[in-house]
Amino acid sequence: MAANWKMNKTTKETEGFINGFLPLVKDVQDVEIVIAPPFTSLPVAAKLLGESNIKLAGQNVFYEESGAYTGEISPLMLKDVECSYVIIGHSERRQYFGETDETVNRKIRAAISAGLAVIFCIGETLEQRESGNTFNILKRQITEGLRGITANGLVLAYEPVWAIGTGKTASPEQAQEAHRFIRSELGNLYGDTAGTIRILYGGSVKPDNVSSLMSKEDVDGALVGGASLKPDSFAGIVKYI
Repeated sequence: MAANWKMNKTTKETEGFINGFLPLVKDVQDVEIVIAPPFTSLPVAAKLLGESNIKLAGQNVFYEESGAYTGEISPLMLKDVECSYVIIGHSERRQYFGETDETVNRKIRAAISAGLAVIFCIGETLEQRESGNTFNILKRQITEGLRGITANGLVLAYEPVWAIGTGKTASPEQAQEAHRFIRSELGNLYGDTAGTIRILYGGSVKPDNVSSLMSKEDVDGALVGGASLKPDSFAGIVKYI
């Protein structure tokens, strides 16, 4: 279960969340928990999480180790502040900042090379779904985004763009249909190893709908946005059983 805080929470708010959240999930052993705060909160989050059962993620990364790239963060910088994961290819990065399948691929390569595990986001817009192009879009994003990438350290997140921050959620059946297709495409790339790659669902996941989503065979977890901003809400998702 991964929390993507997006552009939310100051360092003090991050401290308050973690201090409230840790006691709620301290006994959780069968769920991997990941939190992705803003870059400015990563050092304080790393210090507070310490040896807990929660891992830290960056929300984005650049594909060079260093250089004249004003405003960017390298994979080595994320490792330096104790990140284990990084989110790459989120639809908001594609929509607002011009990320393409090619730049996403370069970022994934750089992150894995630096020893970061990657949460690779894919998903279709409402227009693409309504025109019957969902599978074509997913196939292209997978094929181009994972070109030359090994399966090691890879997690996928299916996030239908029409369900992100809208309050709309793909039905469990819609999620399973997409996840099954993604699993099949991963099988074409990685063979039997595809069965070990976790596929998360993202898009208006809440405590009251997570169980129905997680009941589906190919839904292995969730990438949570708004509902991850409050300790009790995200804890309810983590402890959905």
